[in-house]
Amino acid sequence: MRSKLLLFLLVPLLFIASCEVKESDEEKELHEVTKVIDGDTFWIDDNEKVRLIGVDAPESRNTGHKKIGYYGKEAKEFLKSYLTGKRVQLKYDVTRTDKYQRTLAYVYLEDGTFLNAELIKLGYAMVYTVPPNVKYADQFLDLQREARENSRGLWGKEDNK
Repeated sequence: MRSKLLLFLLVPLLFIASCEVKESDEEKELHEVTKVIDGDTFWIDDNEKVRLIGVDAPESRNTGHKKIGYYGKEAKEFLKSYLTGKRVQLKYDVTRTDKYQRTLAYVYLEDGTFLNAELIKLGYAMVYTVPPNVKYADQFLDLQREARENSRGLWGKEDNK
């Protein structure tokens, strides 16, 4: 009877342990950043365009639909300075690509810096969540609130620049 009880308790625990979400080999891979497009988009390995999940940096150039945004050039320059010559690790949420076929990712530098969060924390981007990719939405909102309260980056006063 005791062994049946032990088995009854142990099997669910083993099942739960086996269901634990683990980082895939693909998510452990490091990718070389080859070009920065703007404050929230860049290319890796010369063939894959990556869009940061959960953030929206102001536009850094005029396009057919959008104009240069306040603090857009600064956001792009910051991302360039952070990523030039670096390798990054990509982690994914529910949806892997967007309607433009860009890879959607949370990005980590080799030193462990969580790039998406860093952009919001320093005021180079604002929170932009698109369900179902909302894993860090609460954390990002807290960082944005802190950046605004401390007038960091795009939350600073325009006339002080």
